[in-house]
Amino acid sequence: MADADQLAPVHAFLGTRTPRAWCEAAAKDLSTLLNDHANCEKKAASTALALMFRYDRDGVLADAMSRIAREELRHFEQVAALMRRLEIPHRPVSASRYAQGLRALVRSAEPDRLLDLLVCGAFVEARSCERFSALQPHLPEPLAKFYGRLLASEARHFEAYLRLAEDRFRKDAVAVRCEHFRREEARLIEAEDPELRFHSGLPAFA
Repeated sequence: MADADQLAPVHAFLGTRTPRAWCEAAAKDLSTLLNDHANCEKKAASTALALMFRYDRDGVLADAMSRIAREELRHFEQVAALMRRLEIPHRPVSASRYAQGLRALVRSAEPDRLLDLLVCGAFVEARSCERFSALQPHLPEPLAKFYGRLLASEARHFEAYLRLAEDRFRKDAVAVRCEHFRREEARLIEAEDPELRFHSGLPAFA
């Protein structure tokens, strides 16, 4: 199980915990869970690379995003390997409303856009970390142990995004945007969803 000290900043940052009903539904549909998890890892790497290209004059940001992109791609490879081990075939799954809902909050004009993208990244990574922990007791091996190993890197990614935001913008401005995203993120997690996805809300599909 995850160390409580490791998860404390994540829980403090998020506005709500993953519902038990979601964990139970996810444990019953490992094919969808892992296929969408693999997609999420690819999307996380793509997001980091997009930030590198868009803000290429910011060397510190570029270095951080490079490290995150490499780790996310490595996680994708690990998920893919685990799917082969469990004989779960790759199949297309539609995108969840979670990422779309958060991205809708991102403002278009700079420098507000950069602040919002970093805050958005922090919430996605924090939720992934929290969800790995919440899922562990409900999953069989080797999946439970695998998700336990991913916790530390997701926590680092959350901290990296938040630190980049706080290093580039006033603390009060970051806090205001975090609270704005926190309300919407909690709403997305607590609302009913018709399909299981790694970041979906309460199951209306069980």
